[in-house]
Amino acid sequence: MTAPETESLSVRTGRPARRQAWRAQAPVVAVVALGGALGAFGRYAATLWWPTPPGGFPWATFWTNVVGCAVIGVFMVVITDVWAAHRLVRPFFGTGVLGGFTTFSTYAVDIQKLTDSGHPGTGLAYLAATLCAALAAVRLAVTAARRVLKWRQP
Repeated sequence: MTAPETESLSVRTGRPARRQAWRAQAPVVAVVALGGALGAFGRYAATLWWPTPPGGFPWATFWTNVVGCAVIGVFMVVITDVWAAHRLVRPFFGTGVLGGFTTFSTYAVDIQKLTDSGHPGTGLAYLAATLCAALAAVRLAVTAARRVLKWRQP
C-alpha cells in the first residue's frame, strides 16, 4: 500500500491510527499499573499496621495522604528543576506509586463511615485536617526541596 492508501484506510476505519496510538501508550499504561499496585500495597500495609477502631480517627489514611503529598512535592521539584527523567518515571512514580499510595477515595469513605456511625465531629475534623495537612505538606516539601537544591548549587 502506498502512503495515501494507508492514510485513507486510517481515516476510514481508524484502525491503524488507533493501533499506533495504543502501541505508544501501552508502556505508560503498564508502568502506571505496576506503580499503582506497589503504591496500593504500601497503603494497605499501613492500614494493617495501624488499624482504625470503629468511630476513631483514621490516622493511617491521614498520614498516608500527608506523607504521599509531601513526596509528590519533592518528586515534582526534582523532575522539573533538577533531573531530566526518562519519560516513564513520572507516570510510574508520580501517577502510579504515589497515586496508588495516597487514597483520597478512602478519605471520603472514612468521612462517610464516621458520619453514618454517629461521629460527625470526628468526620468533620478528619475532613478539615486531611485537606489542610495535605496542602501544607505539598507546599512545605516543595519549598524545602527548592531551598536544599539551591543551597547545594555552587
